[in-house]
Amino acid sequence: MPYLVHTAHAQFVGFLVGAIGWILTMVAIGLVQWRIWVVSDLTFINSGQAWVGIWRTCFYTHVLVTSEYEVMYCQKIRLSDTFTPSEIAAAQPMMLLALILGLFGNSSVIYGLRNIYFGLDKQKPIILAFSIGGGLLILAGVSSFIPLFWNLNSVATNQTINFPDNFYMPPAPVEQYVGPGIAIGIFASILVVVSGVVFLSSNLRTRKTPFGCCILKVQGSCNCFGVIFWD
Repeated sequence: MPYLVHTAHAQFVGFLVGAIGWILTMVAIGLVQWRIWVVSDLTFINSGQAWVGIWRTCFYTHVLVTSEYEVMYCQKIRLSDTFTPSEIAAAQPMMLLALILGLFGNSSVIYGLRNIYFGLDKQKPIILAFSIGGGLLILAGVSSFIPLFWNLNSVATNQTINFPDNFYMPPAPVEQYVGPGIAIGIFASILVVVSGVVFLSSNLRTRKTPFGCCILKVQGSCNCFGVIFWD
């Protein structure tokens, strides 16, 4: 039976990198700190700083209190809202798409690694699994790169958002900064793309190399064994 475990180090590392990137993508999606707004009016935003994410806006206040967030006041940003800027409207579905593509990509890679670690000697399922997984991971990285850099550009150009009155947010901040949501998302996208490249560049080649015969004979014949190498 072929033994490939010792030849799949790069692929195993590629899987770990892709899995970490996928988890960090999930973290970036959940963070509200994509854009950090500094405001001058402290009437409601007592800390002078508000966070704008792709799903909601939040800020600390002692005036407006919600039971869910205690001293943090949050309002949801919906795709159907008329005030939702294009970069946020695009980020909501595209980041979810990246998460789904990453899930299926990693699942395909796991199937290929399973074939290796369980000693299955068929090349085509392994090559196909790695190719599909690598392609899906690269698509996942690209799907997240687009909204992340779009929002990054909005911060760099200090873009405004016309929030409704119940958000208690000014239309324009004094200044704004890139939050950890964008930074983590970009780092995660890089990891996912690198993982995809690793699996797309994988190349299987089989070669039988006799290294000895068995001591015990089976039906009067001596069987030699081969090993498969991974380039």
